[in-house]
Amino acid sequence: MTIKDWQTKVDDWIKDIGVRYFDVKTNTLLLSEEVGEFSRLIARSHGEQSFKNQISTEEIKKRVAEEMADIIFVTTCLANQMDIDLTDELEKNIKKKTKRDKARHHNNPKLKL
Repeated sequence: MTIKDWQTKVDDWIKDIGVRYFDVKTNTLLLSEEVGEFSRLIARSHGEQSFKNQISTEEIKKRVAEEMADIIFVTTCLANQMDIDLTDELEKNIKKKTKRDKARHHNNPKLKL
């Protein structure tokens, strides 16, 4: 599936199942909520915090993947309602990063193995 296909799929889902888009402010708050849920999992699985009840590596991976998908879904909703072509923006973004960082990371002694 292309990113454009994904944006269309989300738009169709919103119109059919979701009734309508939440306003931009609400979706932005929902995005923050989803990032927080993702961050909480990372703090416990990769950071110094621990889970109240230990869960398996497979369950952690499943939950992290679900939260990533939630983040992408809400981000896509925001892009759709603000008429942003994510394919175009992602292509511009990688070009910007490539130009800006072409030698930067290779010359960073902190990244040497």
